[in-house]
Amino acid sequence: MQFGIFTVGDVATDPHTGRTPTEHERIKAMTAIAQKAEEVGLDVFATGEHHNRPFVPSSPTTLLGYIAARTERIILSTSTTLITTNDPVKIAEDYAMLQHLADGRVDLMMGRGNTGPVYPWFGKDVRDGIGLAVENYALLRRLWREDVVDWEGKFRTPLQGFTSTPRPLDGVPPFVWHGSIRSPEIAEQAAYYGDGFFHNNIFWPKEHTGKLIDLYRQRYAHYGHGTPEQAIVGLGGQVYMRHNSQDAVREFRPVFDHSPVMGGGVSMEEYMEQTPLTVGTPEQVIEKTLSFREYAGDYQRQLFVVDGGGIPLKTALEQIDMLGEEVVPVLRKEFSARRPAGVPDAPTHASLLAARETESAQTAEEAV
Repeated sequence: MQFGIFTVGDVATDPHTGRTPTEHERIKAMTAIAQKAEEVGLDVFATGEHHNRPFVPSSPTTLLGYIAARTERIILSTSTTLITTNDPVKIAEDYAMLQHLADGRVDLMMGRGNTGPVYPWFGKDVRDGIGLAVENYALLRRLWREDVVDWEGKFRTPLQGFTSTPRPLDGVPPFVWHGSIRSPEIAEQAAYYGDGFFHNNIFWPKEHTGKLIDLYRQRYAHYGHGTPEQAIVGLGGQVYMRHNSQDAVREFRPVFDHSPVMGGGVSMEEYMEQTPLTVGTPEQVIEKTLSFREYAGDYQRQLFVVDGGGIPLKTALEQIDMLGEEVVPVLRKEFSARRPAGVPDAPTHASLLAARETESAQTAEEAV
């Protein structure tokens, strides 16, 4: 099972000090967070993609390419690549280039995005969101798997004899997760292709999350990729830890209250009861995270937000230290002990390459 950090890259005011970081400071903070995640032994760093304030990660490949040069082991991912407003040709080429630079330490999470005004900024119509996601991803898969592509669709100009460059590293495209918090069509898309499904459930009740994941698992099996238990699932989560739970609650409450998405409704305690948000001790984070298995089944990737809502870099790095030293080692052991045989690991470039080579060898033997 993979554990890591994901960031939405918001520029927000620290409610304790009233200070708002500059965009430059926030971008540099995200790179420091990624390096700290590798330092403490986490497996994944993922960044969102946004083109509107108060967010800064408008160019994930630039950010991840910079981080790739400063890390050696950690998988570099997106926590959303906008499959709707990005040209699939540009996605194919940009992420193949990143894959080469990072020696295969790259995967992607495709998503529609949740900001309607972004669509017209890129010449798209928000009402076409699902159609764009389906058509653009179908083209992207072909661009990565076919050397020469002839293609015609509804939302972009046709392609004739087109070759995307560079080709994927070792002929193996990056693994794709489809991220969604509300759309059964995206769960269906992930299942159809046998890709991963990531439910970014930091703002949603577990009942809703469980229903979408169950839909994905059942449809994954329907399309012949394996049993429902073998489907590839990832989850989001948000944590704030101190060794004294009262300190954690006292420090995080202003962050919660000032949050445009969390505050202003139910209390923080009610919110924690309904969602994966965990504010407390490392032991409480362990207990809460292990409970995700009750509604998500045995899953492959767990990512945490530690830096949103104006939390300063120093504090975010402290959270990562606690995750790496006190939380994740226990989670690895406990999830492994409870995991039935036959549940696959999260795909990596190495595992996908090995699977392709095994398949090629079997095909050659059958042809003899």
